[in-house]
Amino acid sequence: MRFEIENTDGAARAGRLQFDRGEVPTPVFMPVGTAATVKAMTPAMLAQAGSRMVLANTFHLMIRPGAALIEQCGGLHRFMNWERPILTDSGGFQVFSLQKLRTIDEDGVRFQSPLDGEEIFLSAESSLAVQKRLGADVLTCFDECTPHGVDEAEAAKSMERSLRWAGRSQDAHDGHGSALFGIVQGGVYPHLRRRSARALMAMDFDGYALGGLAVGESDDERNRVLDAMAGVLPQNKPRYLMGVGAPHDIVAGVKRGMDMFDCVIPTRNARTGFLYTRRGLLRLRNARYRDDPSPPDPDCACYTCKNFSRAYLHHLDRCGEILGCILNTL
Repeated sequence: MRFEIENTDGAARAGRLQFDRGEVPTPVFMPVGTAATVKAMTPAMLAQAGSRMVLANTFHLMIRPGAALIEQCGGLHRFMNWERPILTDSGGFQVFSLQKLRTIDEDGVRFQSPLDGEEIFLSAESSLAVQKRLGADVLTCFDECTPHGVDEAEAAKSMERSLRWAGRSQDAHDGHGSALFGIVQGGVYPHLRRRSARALMAMDFDGYALGGLAVGESDDERNRVLDAMAGVLPQNKPRYLMGVGAPHDIVAGVKRGMDMFDCVIPTRNARTGFLYTRRGLLRLRNARYRDDPSPPDPDCACYTCKNFSRAYLHHLDRCGEILGCILNTL
């Protein structure tokens, strides 16, 4: 992976990530393909819509169908027929999202499988081993995604553990051809975030992600963390704000120097009739759209907006038609 900045405006940057599998202009939003698929989208639809890079999830893929099977089928790109770059989340977010199903110690995290209750152990080493077998272009360090609301002492303890796991992740990466990103933790405490970032920079990762955000904190709390990172993170490495995908949050992140984003919000909202448009959020299930002949977004040139009305999309949603999920997601 190579990264170059082409222009700046204040802290905001426009650049390019270069991979063997293609070029990714930044800032970039990566649709989430948790289980090796972006819900309701074919790879051709994603490419046609302009997506240049997607995210897949290590934890879910190691459970089903398993890293060995994906590797046997030629790796994740061939398995899901996506020729462009892929980033894999290490499973660190599941440390947060599956809090009731896991226990943590210095070695790693023991999960109770959400599928069948079987115990699953994930560590810095095993996460990297799975990610390498998947064959993603960007791998991420295994970390503890610190929940919102913890006090400073707990946030510091969590952050320090993530730093130790980052060192072990780097050792497990062991010169692999894919890029490896370190993940900055520290809750909503800017001085902890700066400490985490400086420690990770000393390890010299290919890029730096900000984890433990978009987990319940306010916009002001998140923006204070991003502002604290502006003068710390290196200018010549990509910066990835994990889990952020609402349009106003992406704009706020770009303004503060972030280059990469991912979130399930656009695909999840689409399946429940909430569409992001240039004129704001369109709530398709509102009865006012039952007989509205206008397109979802009059200024949009996508297949959905060029060919279908709000009335038709309202009808598909009311009937639970699969086509509605597809058109809304697009």
